[in-house]
Amino acid sequence: MRIEKHPILAFERGKPITFYFNGIEMQGYEGETIAAALLANGVKVFTHSTKYNRPRGFFCGIGKCSSCLMRVNGVPNVRTCITPLQEGMIVESDKHELPEGMPYKKPKRESIEADIAIVGGGPAGMAAAIEAGEDANVVIIDEQPCLGGQLIKQTHKFFGSSMEGAGKRGIEIAKEMEEETRKKARVLLKTSVIGYYNRGYHFLAAVNKIDAILYEIKAKKIIFATGAQENMLVFENNDLPGVYGAGGVQTMMNVYGVKPGDAGIIVGAGNVGLILAYQLLQAGVKVKAIVEAMPKIGGYLVHAAKVRRNGVEIYTRHSIKEAYGKESVEGAIIAKLDEKWNFIEGTEKNIPCDFIAIAVGLTPSTKLVQQTGAKIKFIPAAGGWVALHNEYMQTTIDDIYVAGDSANIEEASTAVIEGKIAGLHALNSLKSVDGYEEKMNGYLKRLEELRAGEFGKRPKAAKKKIYEGYYEEVGRGRNS
Repeated sequence: MRIEKHPILAFERGKPITFYFNGIEMQGYEGETIAAALLANGVKVFTHSTKYNRPRGFFCGIGKCSSCLMRVNGVPNVRTCITPLQEGMIVESDKHELPEGMPYKKPKRESIEADIAIVGGGPAGMAAAIEAGEDANVVIIDEQPCLGGQLIKQTHKFFGSSMEGAGKRGIEIAKEMEEETRKKARVLLKTSVIGYYNRGYHFLAAVNKIDAILYEIKAKKIIFATGAQENMLVFENNDLPGVYGAGGVQTMMNVYGVKPGDAGIIVGAGNVGLILAYQLLQAGVKVKAIVEAMPKIGGYLVHAAKVRRNGVEIYTRHSIKEAYGKESVEGAIIAKLDEKWNFIEGTEKNIPCDFIAIAVGLTPSTKLVQQTGAKIKFIPAAGGWVALHNEYMQTTIDDIYVAGDSANIEEASTAVIEGKIAGLHALNSLKSVDGYEEKMNGYLKRLEELRAGEFGKRPKAAKKKIYEGYYEEVGRGRNS
């Protein structure tokens, strides 16, 4: 299941590691997660559901779902998709109860005071840290093993201008931004922010379970750049191991060099689905079809043309009706949709495959920013519930900001500019920044340019509603 040859990526694996899964000795490598090592060893079924004993496996790859929860070294409910593999680890499935005498490592406590705390180390978070870290004490927290967010799994070259790294691959942009971020901010990785508290000042509690450290973070300003999570689709057997989120497949392939399977289908022909198809082909994985419910392809035609040239068929006005398989995916049934989005009987196609990648959009991650008391509103065009904010990414609580996909589902280049805007505004509210107006106006103008054209209509409309909601809420608060 490991990728040995790739046209772009060179997988420099760390030293070999021995670990145990349900009593069976297995081999992995330093630097990869438990889930990656299990998939590389051909393990698709991680555990079973408690009520119906249905098989469960890997799905999102970023710790947002519960599919990969397992017992590790006696500790239950460990997110194996973001937990690094260690020598001699004992990984067990189907052990949901709390054991007697569960191992407990008393954490060290560390207090941190910062001008600006940034939650999330993706493109928006790193951009904010680079911008604000020029003249402020900044700490950036991320629960992943490395900085970069979605960028670390993108092997294609970006469009846009030099400001967003046009002509460079996402993996290259991530590396450059990480180097700059580390110069400007303190970085806490493998660390989950578990709560926000108003103590008369802004306080974050964060935990690094690997090193057993509890961080108590006091900050003057907080920027939430927590990204988004994969949407699921309703169809029969959608919980079978082998049904993956598109981002999870990219993580396995492009970060850890592990194939999701030998042949699969992709549901969704937006940019994510189209790019994923080409990345699968690069990794030597067969793509049997891309299925799109809309009457036309949602992504850039240049991406669609590339996969079609490689013999991948794209079925528009089709969706997945059923996945089948005993313990994991063995195939999928797709069918055509009528104008009312109902399946047309007699149009079913049986596609044998060992995985299904779901690329049907993202939902903003807003649970943490909700804890601050910032006003949240459901805006479908933005992807779901988002924090109302103004043009400077400032929420209804002055010292709390948002940026990137957690504020509206858009492209990585937009997330970078939003991060810069949030970082610059937060910094200027602490101390006057030379040339602030000119710099800010330049960023705001660039955002307008990125949202121009056909593909910018939806995010532009979403932002209009977010801004209107913000000013209505702020005006109401001032008048009350």
